[in-house]
Amino acid sequence: MRTAIKLIWTITATATILQAANGLWQVLLPLRMQAEGLSKIEIGYAATFYGIGFTIGCLCTPFFVRQVGHIRAFAGLAAISAIVALIFSQAASPWAWIVLRGIAGLSMSGLFTVSDSWTSACATAENRGRVLSIYMIFTKIALILAPLGIWFGSVNGPGLFMAVAALLCLSLLPVCAANTREPPRPNTVRINIRKIFSLAPSAAVGAFTVGIMNGPVTNLAAIYGSSIGMSYQLAAMLLLAIQAGSLAMQWPLGIISDRFDRRHVIAGLGAATGVVCLIAIASTLIGSFSLVFLSVFLWGGIALCIYAVCVAHVCEVVPAEEIVPSVSGLLMIWAMGMAIGPTPASYVMEKVAPWGLFLYAGIAAFMLFLFVIWRINFRQRAPAERKSPVIAVSSPPMLDPHFEVPVEDIPTPPTEDDDQRGS
Repeated sequence: MRTAIKLIWTITATATILQAANGLWQVLLPLRMQAEGLSKIEIGYAATFYGIGFTIGCLCTPFFVRQVGHIRAFAGLAAISAIVALIFSQAASPWAWIVLRGIAGLSMSGLFTVSDSWTSACATAENRGRVLSIYMIFTKIALILAPLGIWFGSVNGPGLFMAVAALLCLSLLPVCAANTREPPRPNTVRINIRKIFSLAPSAAVGAFTVGIMNGPVTNLAAIYGSSIGMSYQLAAMLLLAIQAGSLAMQWPLGIISDRFDRRHVIAGLGAATGVVCLIAIASTLIGSFSLVFLSVFLWGGIALCIYAVCVAHVCEVVPAEEIVPSVSGLLMIWAMGMAIGPTPASYVMEKVAPWGLFLYAGIAAFMLFLFVIWRINFRQRAPAERKSPVIAVSSPPMLDPHFEVPVEDIPTPPTEDDDQRGS
């Protein structure tokens, strides 16, 4: 564990600064769009394009990392993100916001793919949950403090966008200045979504649900707050409460996921998220801002921790050399959900009520719970079966892709049928 921490301190410092920029961006952009007169549905479209750009970035990043390595890939993507942040300050039309959000999603997905896969590559099956928790704790601290930046500038001016760009540039210093040993470049860059669903369907569906649920909430929480009567500054604090809840629960859930079947952990978190969404709706109807902040704190402590458990679940069932494309694939699944989620969520908010955001998220959370429980029971009832003694394996481009080898000659990756418990 101590060795793993020594290996990840550089990327953790970099990711912490990156998340500070991302956290300020998350609360600034929807408030600025609302101040510019965009409707909730138009803001939802912008968030959808962010998800589309994120999906494209997930497809491209493994190729980029394979060509230039983790450090150079991170440096180039951070520079693109900083440029986009500065251009945002001059955006005037809905289409400008939408297109820029798509470009931002592409570059940010690459940054998160590099940092997440770097961290996962430094961990083992026995400590991956705790290593990811340490990494997530520091980044959550940054996300908690970032919304406070709204108090130091005007939503309508360029100053806060300049601060985001400065933080993105600052995130380059730890990986570029330190004598860092980066992980080996991935041997394969092919993202096989079908394989991820085959090996870890609970994690794949969990990541997709996190996208369609958490993406809209984190993108529209400030809009929700201002719509129920909060000032811009107070609405921004909803993001702080969400991330504070996530920070409080990250380490305990990391320990739990190392000791129990991670599928059960995902199911439990889905059910708990649905219950907290009902509490958030009741708090809004009562009209108590204190209860609203308490409910979003609980929501963040549960819902925002699901994805880390999904990452740990996938990383324990794929070979080490496939971690980068697998993490990128899981991010792409999440991004697909995030591309879909904001539009119906914003529509429910527009047509029903601001608390429709949590109605939508609660339905998604309960659906995740039902799927994982069904999956666990289905796999337990299914008889143990083995494939035929000859299977097709992927190969380098110079070999025939249909080349077959006896199954006993190659290692078989574990699946959800196998015992997945951590020590």
